[in-house]
This record gives sequence, C-alpha cells and structure tokens, in this order.
Amino acid sequence: MRKLQYCLAAAALFPHGAAAACTNFIVTNGASTDGSAMVSYAADSHALYGALYHTPGGKFRAGAMLPVYEWDTGRYLTDIPQAGETYSTVGNMNEHSLIIGETTYGGRPELEDSTGLIDYGSLIYITLQRAKTAREAILTIAELANTYGYASSGESFSIVDPEEAWIMELIGKGYKDDGKGGNARKGIVWVARRIPDGYVSAHANQARITTFPKDDPENCLYSPDVAAFAREMGYYDGTDEDFSFCEAYAPADFGALRGCEARVWAFFRTVADGMDKYVDYAMGHNAENRMPLWVKPRTKVSPKVVFDCMRDHYEGTPMDMTTDIGAGGSACPYRWRPMYFEVDGVEYCNERATATQQTGFWFVAQARPDVPDNMGILWFGVDDAATSCLTPIYCCTQGVPECLSEGNGSMLEYSPTSAFWLFNRVSNFAYMRYDMIAGDIRKVVDKWENEALRLVRDVDAEAMTLSPKARGKFLSEFSIATAQQLFDRWSKLDKYLLVKYMDGNVKSEHAGVLEYLDGKGGPAHFVDNGNGKQIPDKIQFPGYGEKWKRAVAKDNGEILKVIK
Repeated sequence: MRKLQYCLAAAALFPHGAAAACTNFIVTNGASTDGSAMVSYAADSHALYGALYHTPGGKFRAGAMLPVYEWDTGRYLTDIPQAGETYSTVGNMNEHSLIIGETTYGGRPELEDSTGLIDYGSLIYITLQRAKTAREAILTIAELANTYGYASSGESFSIVDPEEAWIMELIGKGYKDDGKGGNARKGIVWVARRIPDGYVSAHANQARITTFPKDDPENCLYSPDVAAFAREMGYYDGTDEDFSFCEAYAPADFGALRGCEARVWAFFRTVADGMDKYVDYAMGHNAENRMPLWVKPRTKVSPKVVFDCMRDHYEGTPMDMTTDIGAGGSACPYRWRPMYFEVDGVEYCNERATATQQTGFWFVAQARPDVPDNMGILWFGVDDAATSCLTPIYCCTQGVPECLSEGNGSMLEYSPTSAFWLFNRVSNFAYMRYDMIAGDIRKVVDKWENEALRLVRDVDAEAMTLSPKARGKFLSEFSIATAQQLFDRWSKLDKYLLVKYMDGNVKSEHAGVLEYLDGKGGPAHFVDNGNGKQIPDKIQFPGYGEKWKRAVAKDNGEILKVIK
C-alpha cells in the first residue's frame, strides 16, 4: 500500500489540472533515445468516438464463439471460434507489448469482397488478443483473413513488439463465384517487411512497399500468390523479382501523393536529413521521385519528438497551412471538408496534414525491451493531436478511467465527464482564435508531457520492486489515476480559455496560463480596473493578420473604405 501511495503522490506532482484516414510513424529500437520501439497512430474519422478500449484476457472452453462486428460501422459480421487463451489488451496494445496500428489505403476497388466476414479493425483487436509477437501477429492476420474472407479495402499495418518493427500491407482479392455459392478468391494478398534497426518508417493511407526480397524470411514475409495474382488480374506482367506491391495493387495518383505521402514526408524531413529533394514528390508533382520506405534519422528520436510530429501542419514547408488566406484572420491550420473544390472550372485541393480536426483518438505506443513485456506504455489522447495531450497507460492496465471509457457519451450524446467531449470543446474554441489560443494550449501540453515522461521513470523503478501481481495492480491504478488527473487539468484550462478569449477579445493577465492552472488562478489572475468590482482593464483587441486584412480590402474595399 505504501508503494501505491508513493506512486499516486508522484502523479500529484503534476500541476492539477476508424478510420478512413489515419497516420502511422514507426521508430525502431535502435533509432530511439530510450531503446524503445514506437508506433504512433491517429484514428481519423468524422464518425469515430474517442475512447480507450480494454479487453481482459482469459481462458475459454472448447466451442466458445466470438462475435465479430465491423469496427467502422458496428455492423454484425459473423461468429468465429474463440481462442483457448486470449491476452489482455488496452487500446491498440496487448499485455506482451505487441502494438498494431493501421492506415487505410483503399487500392483497386474491384478487389473488395462484399462476402468477407472479418474487417480490418477486427483483425487488429482479435490479433492483439491472440498473438505475443509481431511475427505471430502477421501470420494471425493472414490466417484470419484467409479463413473468413476479408471485408475491407487495402490496409497498411504497423506491427511492433519489444524486439522487431514491421510494416504489413494487404488487400482482398475481390469476388469470383466458385459455383457453390462461395468466393473462389476468398482471402488476401499481402507482404510484410521488417524495418532495419536504427531506422524509422511511416505510412499514411497509401501503400508504400514496392519491390521486396523473395528469399529473406528473417526480414520479409509474403503470401505465395502475391505476384501471381497480380498477373492473373492483369495488373502486372513482369517477373517475381521486379514485382512491386504498391504499383500493382495501389498505384499512386496526385491525391495519394499530396494527401497521403506528404504526411510521411513531413515526418521524415523532421527527423532525417536529405528529404528536401522529395518535396516535388510530396506535393504530387513528380511521382517518379519516390521516397524510400524507411530512412535513418540524423539523431536518435525521443518519444516527445514523436508526440510533436503527430501535431504537424506542414509548418515551414510550401504546404504550410497557417500562412495562406485559407487560414483566415487568425492562422487556423484547418480546412473543413471536402478536400477538393472548384473555381471557374479549375480544381484545387486543401492540404491534409498529420494533425486534423476529425481525430477520434491518437496514441504513441512504446514497446520497451529493458522492462518486462507488461510494462509497455500506450501514450493515449483523444481529439485533434495539435490541441490535445497524451497520458501514459501501461499495457498491463486492467480497466479504463471513466473519462475515457466506452459508453461515456457518444458522437450523438454529449457527456460532461467524457474526455473526448472536453478536448473537443477546447479544440473547437481554439480554432476561432488559433494564432493565440493554440500557444496557451501548447504550453500546457508540453509541461504535462515532459513531466509525464520524467515521472514514468520513477514509476518504472517503483514497479520493478514489486511482485508481478502487485506490479500490475500498481501500474493499472497509476494509469487510471493519471488519466483522470489530466481530465481535471483540462477542465480548468477550458474555463481559463473561455474567460480570457471570449468575444474575440483578450483579457490582460498578471501571469501566464501555467501559473493559472498551477493553483494561482481565479479572478485575481486577470487585470482589473482597480475599483474592486472585478471589471477587466487593459482588454486587448488583436484584430486580424496582415494577409487577411489585405484580402478583405481587395474583396470589398470599395464598400468598407473610410471616407474623410
């Protein structure tokens, strides 16, 4: 009991307080500052509610069945035999520190199978319950899809354990009547490549595996018919040696480059040298100038760097979303859907950055070889990564904090105790005055995440002194308590931002947001007029940026011009 009290006291050192389009970054053990392998994931969907999923492990009798529901829609698909033993999962990580993330790339539409009975989301979560290692996960995914038929379009999976990091890409085979009412093409074609240690990789809604070694099972696994099926379908007519998975099954067009590969490029250029030579590729202007599948970072990559890469809006690039007129008068880096629009017969695109407003949940997961497998960490957050915050969830966690639990609110029902709704409220308020509000949010984010990264080192040390059973309880209670503490801190931030920025004005304050949240808040934090009536003084009127003012003058200057 003393140890638990110590841990929760340490947590109190903090100041109080599916996806149709996703992004994955992968960092191998040798490329990270702490020796962990990392996977990031943003579940970006306009219909996805951000919650932390938890499934306890267990043993099951022979004949037990598992219902399968399509992750994106909730549609019942089938029942499949339950495994004799399953592993506990929290989010996209299981108790053995196996991590699976994904991005949907679609691929050739004729390869979708309407009779398939297992979708990409079910492949993730069922596999996490059944596999201990990345290699086991790859084979489990293939077996499930081939046995029951694949119900989704093309997918890229990030599959990582404490020792290895892999990319797996797959797609269905479409439908062909076998004459017995079944599908003669049931199943998938696929390839998986192990990322060399010391390198980083990424994928973002576009297949990225080109050619691959056919005789290197240590580093490359694939379905036996992956090239033969492409020839059968007329996608490819060359040799096995020259076969490229993505060129056969998901050839890239302008949208795939500008809307998808550009996010990979943004991550690569942040952590590695020499990426400016691919800017024409990322912008969709030169498909032949293909980026590599993985790159070696200039220095080892810290977890915090990965956190922040998930917040990217192409800042400092020709696609910077904060600088053009589309950012409005307060440099908002978001463009509401649809992505494409037409003016006078000419089609244009809005950028699709890594950080986006429609994120349901996101994470950066760490598989750590220097601690027991059940001490991997899922850094978990909800809503837009640029205006939200991550909290550490150990992979042995049994249970979910109320603020992150399924059933606490939904996309159609507001809940005042839901982290998803709280973070969405703060984010949507920030979009109205992004040039100023985002800066305050980022100060809170950085302090929380940096202190959390330091804190888990102390928590690790404390946990290692406990028995396995006590360790699991200790880490589970720490994870739940800390997540709730973040919710409380964000609630205070929510109120602060409303008071400071209401009605387009900015109230002057004696100190910054951190001082307010750290316990010195309240009316006295803001500047009053000195008459004891809590009436604000020195209110600021920030107006709009120069580019926006010029655009307004050009558009309607004759009406708005002041006549003297």
